[in-house]
Amino acid sequence: MDTKKLKETALGGILNNPVFVLVLGMCPTIGMSTNVTNALGLGLATAFVLLFSNIFVSLLRKVIPDKVRLPSYIIIIATFVTLVKMFLEKFLPALYASIGQFIPLIVVNCIILGRAEAFAGKNSVGYAAVDGISMGLGFTASLVILGAIRMALIAAGMSIFQTAAGGFITLGLLMALFNYILNIYRNHRKAGLLKGGANV
Repeated sequence: MDTKKLKETALGGILNNPVFVLVLGMCPTIGMSTNVTNALGLGLATAFVLLFSNIFVSLLRKVIPDKVRLPSYIIIIATFVTLVKMFLEKFLPALYASIGQFIPLIVVNCIILGRAEAFAGKNSVGYAAVDGISMGLGFTASLVILGAIRMALIAAGMSIFQTAAGGFITLGLLMALFNYILNIYRNHRKAGLLKGGANV
């Protein structure tokens, strides 16, 4: 594996965070981030599907005809979504009762289909797996951070943050903060490269 490409892929969930940078998966992000438990549950479910769909798309990328590429990706994604749904129903019924309505929507989550199309379908299994883990954890972390802040604000009596409007307000502020910090990091890294220093 190319060390530089592996590092870039592993950092993808941060530098190209699916929520704060790419602005993908907004429906589950807003709908399931009113508390940490739901956010973590949906985030990990999505991360599982993302990881294994990436792996299988990469494995089959040379045998799937181009004309049926997207339908094939959706079938692969739907298979793993079904497995997640069955697992939650059987072993975590309380969590399933809270987030179950959003589980089928994972099939059409832009993050998963987007990574399958843009990355897994063009790279080897190793890179696809790393991308799936990175993006999945990035998505999960975003949901949990958003959920923790909204839950704290709701507990403080600010009920507006339980609504979609409150979710978008919180998300917007977090996006601004995240991208501000990210720009500082990128400028610092660029300055280091221009001076001939090591990557930071």
